Amino acid sequence: MLIDQLLPDFDIKARYQIDIDASAAQAYAVARRHDMRDSIIIRWLCRLRGLPESGLTFEGMFKLGFVLLADKPSQEIVFGLVGRFWTLTPQIQSVQAHDFAAFNRPGFAKVVGNMAFIPRGDARGVRVTTETRVQCLCNSSRRAFHLYWLLIAPFSGLIRKEWLRLIKHRAEAR
Repeated sequence: MLIDQLLPDFDIKARYQIDIDASAAQAYAVARRHDMRDSIIIRWLCRLRGLPESGLTFEGMFKLGFVLLADKPSQEIVFGLVGRFWTLTPQIQSVQAHDFAAFNRPGFAKVVGNMAFIPRGDARGVRVTTETRVQCLCNSSRRAFHLYWLLIAPFSGLIRKEWLRLIKHRAEAR
C-alpha cells in the first residue's frame, strides 16, 4: 500500500475496516466526495476539538492543513498533516506533499492517514480500510503525543468507524 511507502516508521497506528457490497470504484467515488457533516457524532466530536464543519470533507481537510500525499483512484487515498496535536493550538505546519517525508523538525509529529479499497475475493464487493499512523519527531513530542493519544484514541476511532459506516451506507444505496 502507498501508506507503507509514505510513513513506514511510526509510533502509533490505528486501523479500521468495513466490507461494502459495491465495487471499489463506487466506494472510492463516495469516499472522495464524502461529507462527514451528515453524522451528528462526527460533527459533535469535531466541534469539541474546535474544528470547523467545513473541514469535514476531503477538500475541507486540505484547507485545514492536510496535504494530499497520494491518490490512486479506486485503490487508495493517502493524506498527511504535521503539527503539535497535543496542544491547545496544534501549530499545523504548511508542508507540501513532496516535502512531507523529509520533514523532521523536533517537537512535532507527522500524521498519515489513508483509505484503501481492496476488492474482496468473493467478487461481491470491496473491503474499505482506513489507517492512521503517527510518527513523533523527538522524545518529548513522543511522550506528549502518547499522553494525548490515551485521551483522544477512542474518539478518533469512533470518527473513523462512523466515516466507514457512512461510506458503506451511501455506496450500497447507489
